[in-house]
Order: sequence, then C-alpha cells, then structure tokens
Amino acid sequence: MYLSRLLLDPRSRAVRRDLADCQELHRTVMAAFPQIQPSDGSARERLGVLHRLDVDRRQNRLILYVQSFEKPDWSHLTPGYLEENPDLENPACKPVGEKYRGIKTGAVLAFRLQANPTRKVSNNNQKDGPRWHGKRVELRQEEEQVAWLRRKGEQGGFDLLGVRVLDQVKEQGRRQRQDGPGSPLTLAAVVFEGHLRITDAEKFYNLSLARGIGAGKAYGLGLLSLAPP
Repeated sequence: MYLSRLLLDPRSRAVRRDLADCQELHRTVMAAFPQIQPSDGSARERLGVLHRLDVDRRQNRLILYVQSFEKPDWSHLTPGYLEENPDLENPACKPVGEKYRGIKTGAVLAFRLQANPTRKVSNNNQKDGPRWHGKRVELRQEEEQVAWLRRKGEQGGFDLLGVRVLDQVKEQGRRQRQDGPGSPLTLAAVVFEGHLRITDAEKFYNLSLARGIGAGKAYGLGLLSLAPP
C-alpha cells in the first residue's frame, strides 16, 4: 500500500477545474494508475484508490492525499499543477502497507476522516413517502453523524475515544459531480477528527484502511488518515 502527498498550485487552471468538479479530480487521480478493463470490475476498488483534498489554512496550501495498492505515476500531471517548492518533495510517495500491518489491537491513534454520513430510508417510513424508499439520505445532526461513525467503527475494527465534527460543506463547499447539463450531484462532506482505539487489527486494516469508510469514495471521501496520538 502506498500513500502519496501532492501540494497543488491553486493558480493552475487544471487545479481549479478539479476543485470545481470532483469527477474531474477523480479522473486526474485515476490517470496515475494502470487502466483496467470494465469487465474486471471497478478500477478504483481493485487498485484500492482513495483520496482526500485538504486545505491547510495555516500554510495556505491545498494538499491532495492519495492511498493505493499500487505505486502511482504522477508524471501525467499538467505542468504547473503542483506547487513549486525546492524544500519539499512534490509529489511525495511512500509505502505504508508494512507500517499499517504493524498496527496492533489495542493501539490508540489520532485520525482524520472526510466522509458522507447517510442512512437508508426504510420501506416502512411513511413520513418520507414512497419515492424515498430504499434511498440514502444525509445525516445532518452532529449526534447522528457521530453515531454513524461509531457504527462504522464497530464494523471496521475500532472504537471512538473522542471526536469532533467539522462541517466541510461550510469550509470547502459541497463536493459536486456533473452527471450532465444542469444536473449536478452534491455530496455533503463532513470531517471527523479525534482519537480511536483498535479493537480488531485485521478488520481495521482490511476494512477501514484498505477499503475506506462510507459512500462517495470515488469523489474524495472515505480515506482514513492516522497519526500518533
């Protein structure tokens, strides 16, 4: 498993294009990996590609993180896409699989996650009406969002020890994909930060880390980042 860090130049036209449409950013990210035929299933899923765009306001930087099973090739990026900084390797890519495999049950870690908390409307929920049956709706209350993440933790091998919720919709705008003329798809991105404890190291690696958490993984959601507590 590899983790890439790219410092983006907001003056680049290509960067501004990708910031405006998460489908374009998805294409830019996937272009760094081998092409997989449609019959082989989802390329993103097979290659384990997850990404997240962060805004570092203290250093006034746009940072793109990309996690993948295979080492990416970033040579395709448009000239000027990356920030020029002689003091920093950009893009930077390092193997993290062995380090992540070494995480033991009981370990406590700091984390950051941008995700899309949702719930599936029950067929018995008459309040929402028949047209909503089987659909997923966003969870907008902080208590619901934290409860959603706790459930994901139970399924994915970790417990929440403490968490704060940042409404990324206010900070960065709604993630938007253009499905066709006049038909944007928006995903409400919520950022979780806090500490977690590993309850099942194998589940944590195979589910939470390798697969990501929640929906919208092709559009910059679901990547779990870790750090010492």
